[in-house]
Amino acid sequence: MIDIHVDQIMTEEPKTVQKSQTLAEAGGVMLEAGIKSVIVSGPDGCPVGILTSSDFLQTAADGTVPTEMRIEEYMTRDIVTTTPDTAVNEAADRMLENNISHLPVVRDGGRLIGIVSTTDVAAYVSGTSKLLEVG
Repeated sequence: MIDIHVDQIMTEEPKTVQKSQTLAEAGGVMLEAGIKSVIVSGPDGCPVGILTSSDFLQTAADGTVPTEMRIEEYMTRDIVTTTPDTAVNEAADRMLENNISHLPVVRDGGRLIGIVSTTDVAAYVSGTSKLLEVG
């Protein structure tokens, strides 16, 4: 497999929300963008949490009313991040080790610049596999 870095497969400028917003607002952002997670951003542009489709499943199971609950009550606070110069296989290992499917990409003191997902990694692997079969 060709050795590439996260910045070559990440989504730049990922969708963000503020922790004071409601779950309904976050869900609207996710549905409109067709994504499975949003980064919760602090005032300095650094990620302070992440809210995923799995979090929404938990809220549904809890019987939570999404228009009344704030993101900060359901977001994952202890997030795992990576940097743009991390090798894709290392990022994939980090995702597997932490049982996560979204990895915010940060630089310059933790400032958010992108996100890489298991879908991004799978697309990379799939594309590489097809290239190797042709050659």
